[in-house]
Amino acid sequence: MESLLKKIELALSEMTSVEKKIADYILTHSTLVPNMTTKELAQKTDVSEASIVRFARVVGIDSFKAFKLALVKDLAITETTLTDFNVLQQKDTPYDSFQKVIHVNKMAIEACAEAMDKRELEHAIDTFARANRVVFYGVGGSSTAAYDAQYKFTKLGYAAQTSQDFHYMLSLIPHLGPTDVFVAISTSGRTKDVLELVRFAKKQNVPVVAITDLDKSPLYREADVRLCTPNVERDFRIASIASRMTQLTIVDTLYMGLLHRKGEGLIDKYAEARDEMVKLRR
Repeated sequence: MESLLKKIELALSEMTSVEKKIADYILTHSTLVPNMTTKELAQKTDVSEASIVRFARVVGIDSFKAFKLALVKDLAITETTLTDFNVLQQKDTPYDSFQKVIHVNKMAIEACAEAMDKRELEHAIDTFARANRVVFYGVGGSSTAAYDAQYKFTKLGYAAQTSQDFHYMLSLIPHLGPTDVFVAISTSGRTKDVLELVRFAKKQNVPVVAITDLDKSPLYREADVRLCTPNVERDFRIASIASRMTQLTIVDTLYMGLLHRKGEGLIDKYAEARDEMVKLRR
């Protein structure tokens, strides 16, 4: 698939003078653009904000917000060549790889702000606040976020569960109901096991929260609440690196949001657990 930056380069000869000014700036300062507003980029290129929006459409993207998300993905998977097998062609030292990992993870986390819908996040916090039990499910790289979420939600006082055993989950779901929550975590939103469990949970009238890419995947369409992550990796990749960071960022956000919602009532419970841990260290 042709990268966004390459697409801009190829289209330069057919652009107007205003579009070329924008394109030249983006090609030269590509890592800065994802953190800019329309107004800021317009000021940097000495054009109108409307010209920035039109430029995005010239390269086939509906909005500047979507353009920034596409640029983040482009930078993450082409500029650093970290998450696909092209990395084997690079003569990187261990410290070079360290710098690339930092760069990719930083860009992925920053892109979360563009992918997240504020109303969906508030809906998720409201849904969890009413829940008794919360079940998390993710396979492969997404299981890391599921286990982290189980740990954090247990600290919040929930009966939180997760397992990578598909048949165990099939046995668990019939015991859930409208006052519980099933959280499906999948980067692609197309993993068969995840979708089967989501549909089974919906038959039991269990609210489904999805942590998945912004793409309109089957999981995106099935879920009651959608917490979207930016698309920052190829499907065929060496490992879940940037995508895992975006999932963990959402888990941490939910943890902090519910911690504020539950308030000071948790302090005594945290203190009890802390005191016991201190005793065990002696």
